[in-house]
Amino acid sequence: MCGICGELRFDDQQPERLVIERMKEKLHKRGPDSAGAYQAAPVALGHRRLAIIDLTDKAAQPMVDEAAGVVLVFNGTIYNYPELRKELQNIGHQFNSTGDTEVILRAYIEWGEDCVRRLQGMFAIAIWDSKKQTLLLARDRVGIKPLYFSQTAQRLLFASNTQAIIHADDNIDTSIDAVALHHLFTLHAVVPAPRTVVKGIRKVKPAHYMVIDVNGRVTEKRYWQLQAKRPDKTMSEQDWVAAIHDELRRAVEKRVKIADVPVGVLLSGGIDSSLLVGLLAEAGQKGLKTFSVGFEDAPEEKGNEFEYSDAVAEMFDTEHHQLMVPNDQVLPRLPEAFANMAEPMFGQDAVAFYLLSEVVSKEVKVVQSGQGADEVFGGYFWYPRMHHSITPGIKRFSDEYFDRDHEEYLQTVDKRFHVDDVTSQLMQDLLDEVEADEYLDRVLAVDVTTLIVDDPVKRVDNMTMAWGLEARVPFLDTQLIELAASMPPEMKLANGGKHVLKELSRGFLPDSVVNRSKAYFPMPALKYVRGEFLDFMKQILLCDSAKQRGLYNPAYVEKLLANPEDYHTRLQGSKLWHLAALELWWQQNVDRH
Repeated sequence: MCGICGELRFDDQQPERLVIERMKEKLHKRGPDSAGAYQAAPVALGHRRLAIIDLTDKAAQPMVDEAAGVVLVFNGTIYNYPELRKELQNIGHQFNSTGDTEVILRAYIEWGEDCVRRLQGMFAIAIWDSKKQTLLLARDRVGIKPLYFSQTAQRLLFASNTQAIIHADDNIDTSIDAVALHHLFTLHAVVPAPRTVVKGIRKVKPAHYMVIDVNGRVTEKRYWQLQAKRPDKTMSEQDWVAAIHDELRRAVEKRVKIADVPVGVLLSGGIDSSLLVGLLAEAGQKGLKTFSVGFEDAPEEKGNEFEYSDAVAEMFDTEHHQLMVPNDQVLPRLPEAFANMAEPMFGQDAVAFYLLSEVVSKEVKVVQSGQGADEVFGGYFWYPRMHHSITPGIKRFSDEYFDRDHEEYLQTVDKRFHVDDVTSQLMQDLLDEVEADEYLDRVLAVDVTTLIVDDPVKRVDNMTMAWGLEARVPFLDTQLIELAASMPPEMKLANGGKHVLKELSRGFLPDSVVNRSKAYFPMPALKYVRGEFLDFMKQILLCDSAKQRGLYNPAYVEKLLANPEDYHTRLQGSKLWHLAALELWWQQNVDRH
């Protein structure tokens, strides 16, 4: 796990070493163990390393094969690299290291850009081919690893976060992308690739790779697409439970085996993370370290779920660590968490992941996390509503999901940012692309391949990597996703959602965990829009820089501030917090660069 960056010139100029050094500085937290750089006109590549597999210098990056004229920087983990290594050895390739980085290098030398299709894992890859004079940028199938870029007529910059690109070049267009802004405030902070809310920065699409030549010409190809079609053979409920159990076990096991350092688990006490612990124990894992975070109670709500995580830790005899965060620590650390977000996020549990990762990183370098289970297995309350709805067109989706309808969006932002209803059109196009048997199959496929990429998945990556901690997400394993996508909706929606997971958990996990209703991360200090939290948002929205930016319609801001707890989205998010979160991110990452 690492941070990568680079520059490709189109104007016959030499890349500046200072540019790479600036970018590496902003990637230091993603790779605190070591650093490297490569430069040979017209390209320069940079790398920050978090050593997980093959801890020796032989696996250092950038990795170069002089004879082939190929240079690689890579962020992520390839779970099938042992099999690929054997295949490459059998056709004559010799290896100097024992990790996955060199396997990617030799796979490219052997198969060219088609090598990306053979990789199973989470990855962002950049490969310079000096003989072809091309740069390959590739991203994993569901976008677990980020990859941003900025292209002008003179050059292309790329990096693992936006901060590195903004910091590298004062000429980056840091104005607001109005189309992305519409997505941001409609899809609760999701801006699907290739856009970001910063006009001059884009991101590689999940399941795509781009080939850029020295004249700036870009060829983009999609190498994987999720289908949601029923299998040819009829399967009973027991068949589905057994099949999901086997595939999930494989996903969990390979994410603990492919590491030369210990692997822990972020244990929330929900069924998803609890299953990871149970399956690792079933596989014979001993001395497993588990980690939970909780907050002070509020009058309306309990601030932790320790009763559930404790029961799982006791059942499987883990080395369990609890982090209790006092409420008076939450707000002071919030700007710090936002300074480590590559893009603005609205999920209030980001600070929880940030604080938990700080503690976990002192114990282990790698953790498994339960993100993705709700989207893959239908765990959220809006899925059955969409499934049973007879509302025609995109409103079948938007009436249950959108934070704001288009008319309210136009009331939210200044007229400079008014656009057509671009989010409705985008979501309709995405839903239409999916080969599926039923409407809900389309929804879940789009959620897994697009929407969660820029919400929970990105949140986990950013907040863990801010402390040099690698997070692995077994529920987003490609084979597991493909199997689940072929499963009838009833196997997901029954029993309050995630039916198949609950069935395979019975008798395996504590009954209290299996039978509990769906819970959301308890963060009382940020859930109730009052007191210090409300004052915090007022300071952000009414400060001089916010007024000068003029992003929002003042009348809309005043309306929300007058009765902040009266304005919530369909998914129960605070509309006032959305405005403050974007403004806070901009102040932390653009204004201060």
